[in-house]
Formats: sequence, structure tokens, C-alpha cells
Amino acid sequence: MTQVKIRKITTKDLDELQKISRQTFNETFAAVNSAENMEKYLEIELSAAKLLSELANPDSAFYFAEYDNQVIGYLKLNFGKAQTELKDGKALEIERIYVLAAYQGKQIGQLLYQQAIQAAKKINAEYVWLGVWEENTKAINFYVKNGFVEFDKHIFYLGDDAQTDIMMKLELPEKICIR
Repeated sequence: MTQVKIRKITTKDLDELQKISRQTFNETFAAVNSAENMEKYLEIELSAAKLLSELANPDSAFYFAEYDNQVIGYLKLNFGKAQTELKDGKALEIERIYVLAAYQGKQIGQLLYQQAIQAAKKINAEYVWLGVWEENTKAINFYVKNGFVEFDKHIFYLGDDAQTDIMMKLELPEKICIR
């Protein structure tokens, strides 16, 4: 796709962030999870208050993918203590990459992923890591294609449903020193 713009999100974008967050999460997971668990997750984890808190965290960064002045996807990154688990200063966590169903397969996720890698390089991260639901084979294949490997598992709660996430990591190449 031509003219897809990636831009950093600010607190002024809260309403649009909540809208795209809820829509993409629903598109991705509603068909394979109970309505009650989906509603619980959306109400708590994607509430305006929670998203505003995440936006205000200096160790997190959000980006929109926009096409024709419409938000079609987003990315959430965590650095340092904002990371959900490892909290390694030498790492960057990709917490979320979501793209509207109508725009999947058009390299939007890849553009958001490239933004994450640029951010990792900017902070001299040694690796990038993430957690992905073990049943989300589409996302797992995307990360494997981009060089990620499994290194652990953890439990993710969707409402009262304990689900297993595969933790994946991508080691970043060391910088080449030119003398």
C-alpha cells in the first residue's frame, strides 16, 4: 500500500486509540473466546483510564498506522520498567501490533514491526521480545518469518480464562564498528 503513515500517538489521540484497540482486539479474538471474557477484558484493559495511563508512561510508546487519514492499525512498545515481564534495560517489548481486518495482508503489520525495530535500535537494545497467544498461528507465523524464536511461556488472563502465551525473542545484531 502506498502512503501509509506511521506516527507517534499522544494523549490527544486517546479516543481514537481506544476505538482501534477495542475494534482490532474484538476482530482478532471474539470468535474464539466467550462474550463475557471479551467484555471483561475490553472494559478493564482497554478502558480510557488504563490507556491514558499507558500513554502517559514515558517508558511506553504507541504508534498509529494511517491510510487516507484513517487509523488502520497500531503498535505499543515498552522499555525498561514498563515491560510487562522481563523489565530488562537491554530489551524492548512489543506488547501490541494490531491491524484492522480489512487491511491485513497489506504489509501494515510489517510497517509497524519495522517501527518497533527502529525504536529498539535507537535505544541500543540487544533484543526484542513479546508474548503471543499459542492459538494465534497467524501472529506466530508473522513473528517466525521475522526471525523470532520461542524462549518461554506465560499465562495471560482474558477475563477468567487462563490462556498460554508463547514468549518469543529476536536477538538484534551487534553494531558494526568502523575504525
